Amino acid sequence: MLLGMFTSGYQRNPLEHCFEDAKRFGYDFIELWGGRPHAYAPDLKAGEIEEVKRLIDKYEMPVLGYTPEHNAYPYNFMIGTELQRQDAVAYLKICLDMAKEMNSEFMLISTAHAGYLATYEEIWERLRTTIRELTDYAEKTGVKLIVEPLTPYETNVIKNANDLMELFKQIDSPFLVGMCDIVAPFVQHESIMAYIEKLGKKIHHMHIIDGEQGTENHIVPGDGAIPLPELFKELKESGYEKTVTLELVTGYINEPRLYTRRVIDTIRKYMKEAGF
Repeated sequence: MLLGMFTSGYQRNPLEHCFEDAKRFGYDFIELWGGRPHAYAPDLKAGEIEEVKRLIDKYEMPVLGYTPEHNAYPYNFMIGTELQRQDAVAYLKICLDMAKEMNSEFMLISTAHAGYLATYEEIWERLRTTIRELTDYAEKTGVKLIVEPLTPYETNVIKNANDLMELFKQIDSPFLVGMCDIVAPFVQHESIMAYIEKLGKKIHHMHIIDGEQGTENHIVPGDGAIPLPELFKELKESGYEKTVTLELVTGYINEPRLYTRRVIDTIRKYMKEAGF
């Protein structure tokens, strides 16, 4: 099982710190956050991709996943006018191009909030249209498109394993796959391991971190309420061997280097105990 570092918590640090620390702390890959000042796709397209490639080579640290910022200002393909939706899709196509340039295996997207007045019919019509366009483009680039369910605190669209299953039923492509951020099922009283059983070959990635009920906060392992040592034992028995990102986001933005080290040290211990 390969362990990745998520870089959004480093946005007040130089991008090179992400690659340097991933190498120093023993991560296997980087899941690169695509926002300024580090890896915003239009900036990469304008030439800054060369710096990312330099860091990949210097630290021998692949960017297996690219996760562009698109659930806040100014992009959200689930809300606003058709012009705004098309603008978000055009942006995400640039992101797919940049993921290909970095030799990324996947690009990760999620669905932001569709607004309080949107009906299920309106939500799913807009979702189908958008994901179909992005999947068609992903097939051309050769980069897998991973859809991440979020918590109900963040979205009213794709929130759980059943939502993913319905999406895959409506759009069938080997380049459209899913994942599990374990905080999402945990705070919804849904089974984490049910994702693996329900999605089968369609589960391509995981975000593992600690959490607690009543919030979408991502917490350093051991400081929350998710039984992580037991989860790794279950993952081992299930045969899960795909990628995992240890997803610290911005809750530790003041000291990302300290907490990023602590996270992988703790998770490696859990993995050893589980027999990985």
